[in-house]
Amino acid sequence: MIVVPDDFPVVLTGTAAERSLRALGEVTIVTERGADREDELARRIGDARLALCLRAYSRITGRVLAVCPNLEMISLWGSGTDNVDLAACAARGVTVTNTPGVNAHAVAEHTLALMLAITRRIPAMDAAVRAGEWPRDQLVQLEGKTLGLVGLGAIGRRVAALAAPFGMRLLASTYGPDEGRAAAAGASHVPLDTLLRESDVVSLHLRLSAATERLLGRAQLVLMKPTAFLVNTARAGLVDRDALLDALDRRRIAGAALDVFHDEPLPPGDPLRTMANVVLTPHNAGSTPEVIEVGLTRAVENVAHFLGGAPRHVVVGPAAAAAR
Repeated sequence: MIVVPDDFPVVLTGTAAERSLRALGEVTIVTERGADREDELARRIGDARLALCLRAYSRITGRVLAVCPNLEMISLWGSGTDNVDLAACAARGVTVTNTPGVNAHAVAEHTLALMLAITRRIPAMDAAVRAGEWPRDQLVQLEGKTLGLVGLGAIGRRVAALAAPFGMRLLASTYGPDEGRAAAAGASHVPLDTLLRESDVVSLHLRLSAATERLLGRAQLVLMKPTAFLVNTARAGLVDRDALLDALDRRRIAGAALDVFHDEPLPPGDPLRTMANVVLTPHNAGSTPEVIEVGLTRAVENVAHFLGGAPRHVVVGPAAAAAR
């Protein structure tokens, strides 16, 4: 049996991808809220052999795996895997696949939009004009400024390509070896500390893992210029929450533009909601019809390839060797 435990809000139900999935076998799709609770997620997966997970809030922990003994494969919609205990999956022989690169262009466009929105103060000026004001503040021009890219995967490289025509100087810092990626993207590879000190805009494009969690803490944020901006369309956990709030509140950095948050949806009392030097979007940088269609199709194809004995886009599991 194949189960989709988290089609909420609905994206799969009623699509061509759903029809393709149902052609592969018995399928159960759950379209109600609740998969963010560990016990409910485990109940929904139950005795299923395969799970196609659509949402990052569905956290497949070791405890979930322990009560779902028949689970052999998890197909993730998206490239992020931080919501899955990969070590536990490897230990239990559960194959995990994802859909890397599908949303790269959409997220890169959103990154540029956030960069312009925060440096040009577009949301604040829009609100002021609607309120009858006529603000004449000076704005930030990107031409001649330095953009620091932390991570040069598919999204980071696309951001570099989109930012280059603005006349920005590009710096890059990668978690692993550079291997010429920075130069190929038109950037100079530098250590993270150098990037933070010299950049006017810092944009994050790393996966969240035990190694990258809180990569930017107080010691790193204090290196940034007081005129610099932070843009995060990757994962909130890359940044220490308290350190970021403090830096924004004390104006140790000029501002931040965020599409990802430590708590999602953003709670009503979260301080970010009232900060004038922050631009917020609801973790939807990759939410375009094109991305959704291709991503869902790829996630279903990953299920089909697994069932056919030739899995693709394997992150971890006994099928990894066959997939390479």
